[in-house]
Order: sequence, then structure tokens, then C-alpha cells
Amino acid sequence: MQDGEMKRKIGEGNGFIAALDQSGGSTPKALSGYGIDESAYSDEAEMFALIHDMRSRIISSPAFTGDKVLGAILFERTMDGTVGGKPTPTALKDKDIVPFIKIDKGLEEEANGVQLMKPMPELDQLLTRAKGLGVFGTKERSVIHHANREGIAAVVAQQFEVAQQVLGHGMMPIIEPEVNIRSDDRAEADAILRDELLSALDRLPGDVEVMLKLSIPAEAGLFNDLIDHPRVLRVVALSGGFSRTDACTELSKNPGMIASFSRALLSDLRAQMSDDEFDKALGEAIDEIYAASTC
Repeated sequence: MQDGEMKRKIGEGNGFIAALDQSGGSTPKALSGYGIDESAYSDEAEMFALIHDMRSRIISSPAFTGDKVLGAILFERTMDGTVGGKPTPTALKDKDIVPFIKIDKGLEEEANGVQLMKPMPELDQLLTRAKGLGVFGTKERSVIHHANREGIAAVVAQQFEVAQQVLGHGMMPIIEPEVNIRSDDRAEADAILRDELLSALDRLPGDVEVMLKLSIPAEAGLFNDLIDHPRVLRVVALSGGFSRTDACTELSKNPGMIASFSRALLSDLRAQMSDDEFDKALGEAIDEIYAASTC
């Protein structure tokens, strides 16, 4: 797939984006959920090898195809690895799935109710390498814990600054200012975030487009103006700690948003499963998330 084909698929296709981008800090928890205890590896290299094996099994599964999975977000080490003897982005594109790369390097300490992204001094080099491997876009995550307008404005400003850097490499940024779904003022934070995003989108130059990855709003339909904005290619939803059933139920209340789930996609998969069991469980998860994304 060329860039134009990938953009059309992401912008117009029916389906969802799989998030296979657990990074160093979240990898032990992801492996534990997959049935691999920390005693199974002795260092970081072995840990990342095991998580890559899990992702390779998912990508190689006959249940994981471009018919329902529009794209997949990769961790940097996964992007640099291989699946079935092919570079991971190539293996995805061969299945008609658009590759993205997670570019943030973690979060700063909380201030003004939010966590900004840590500095990314080597971002240009990463973007050049990713573009060379055929990756279409990026994803960069911040977190909003409270309805603090100053903090939320800072998150949005930083996200759009990074997005401009990504756009400069001819890639599509997924801006992800996650609102903590357990926040006691979640609905107010959603509303402030919507307004800040609309203002930032209105200031984008020319015909530039970005994507948004947002927590499912507490108030159904709150993000409709973002979904319809001419500078937004697609709005995708993170599961944010919801179970798959709850995430799909909440997502289905927001037509126009599609899923970009991680834990909610992978929660039933276990390393000890036979291939048939694994493919069946993955297929059932894909079907449920696809239905919620296309209802």
C-alpha cells in the first residue's frame, strides 16, 4: 500500500485500529495478562523477545486481517523486528493493515492535573527510520487526570507541536490526550479538552489533517464536532481501562468514533493456547470490537 491508499483506508474504511504498542513500563503487565510470569525472563532483552513473540502471533493469525483491522500501532522494537521473516510494517501491509508507530517516551510527573510527554530529542531520527520502513503514522500519548484548563491547554499545545514535527516527515500523527476515566471530574475534563482541540484544529495551516485518539467521553456524542472537523482524518477511541464489553458498549454510543484498543483486544489471549484456541479467541475479540466500531 502506498501513502494515498493507506490514508483512504484509515479515513474511509470500516473497522478499527489495533494497539500493539505496550512499551517497557507496561510490558510486564501485558505479559502477565498473556499468561507469562516475570519468572519466565531474566532481563529486558528476554522480556521484549517474549512480547514480540506475542505480537508476531497476533499479526500472523488468520483472524488478524485488513477486512476488520484497519491499522496497527507498533512499539519501536516491534517495528524494528520481523514477523514471518519480513519487517513488521511490511508484514502488516501485506495483510492490508496500515502500520503506525508509538513515538512518545513516557510521561512527566503530574502537574496542573495532567502529565505531559517527556522530551523526545531523537524523534527526527525515529521518524526518518519509520518512514523508511513504510510506516504511515505515529501515536503520542499524554494523560489528563483533572479538569484543569491550564493543564489541558498545555497538553494540547505540546501534542500539536509534536504533530507538526511528524507532519514535516510526511507522516500522519495520532494525537492522544487521554482523559483518565476514573477522574472525579471526567465529564468537565472531556468538555475542556474538546474546546481546546477545536481551537488548535482551527489554527492548523492549509489543508493539514491529523487524527485524534481520545477516551470515550462520559457524555455520548460530546466529540461530534471533532469527528466532523475538516482537519480530522479520523477519531479513534482508547479503552482506557474498561473491559472489552464495557468499552464496546460505550463506544457504540458514539457513532463516528472507531476503536483503537489494546488491553480490551488482547485480554482473552494466553500463551498456553493452541493455535486454534488462540485464533478463535482473537477472532471473537476482533468481531466484537469491529461491531462496536461500525454500528
